[in-house]
Amino acid sequence: MRLPTVLIALLLVTASVSAAQQDKSKKPSPSAASCKFADGKTVTTDYSSPRMMGHKIFGGIVPYGEVWRVGNDQAATFVTDNDLSLADQDVPAGRYTLFAIPAADRWTLIISKQTAQQDAHYSEGKDLLRVNMHVSKTPHPVENFTIAYEPKDGKCTLRMSWENTEAWVDVTEKKLCWPTTSPLTYQCPDQ
Repeated sequence: MRLPTVLIALLLVTASVSAAQQDKSKKPSPSAASCKFADGKTVTTDYSSPRMMGHKIFGGIVPYGEVWRVGNDQAATFVTDNDLSLADQDVPAGRYTLFAIPAADRWTLIISKQTAQQDAHYSEGKDLLRVNMHVSKTPHPVENFTIAYEPKDGKCTLRMSWENTEAWVDVTEKKLCWPTTSPLTYQCPDQ
């Protein structure tokens, strides 16, 4: 009689744990983007993709000149298994959180050492770096916030698009280089 009670209790606990573990596919708007470099190393971004639904986004729901936690729900992650460079600033291999400061003519991308979590609040003291992003108008409205990587010429261009705006910055692998015997030249592997 005691064995059936223990089995029922065990099944209930197992069912509760399974229900508590949410998989990404069941979140309202999960999305991911990644780029693979020539040597197989990658950079990946997981983010939530909010919808425009007729609202004014930039300069409206997302105010100009203020820090914005990129995406919706959980903060967007930026994960790399290799040292990278964005606008000549170094990003060591690791896991980071993305924030941005949108403006009409340019954006500032913030890569934070803070690891992504739901309702991540921005803390300037955790900035790894800030880089300027180029901005242009999209040819058509973009309903769903989208992050994408475009591989080209050994680099990956990180693009963020929503409403009628696209912001982008180039992401390159950080190569180890050392001086050669010739003045002002460097030897870098795979180049």
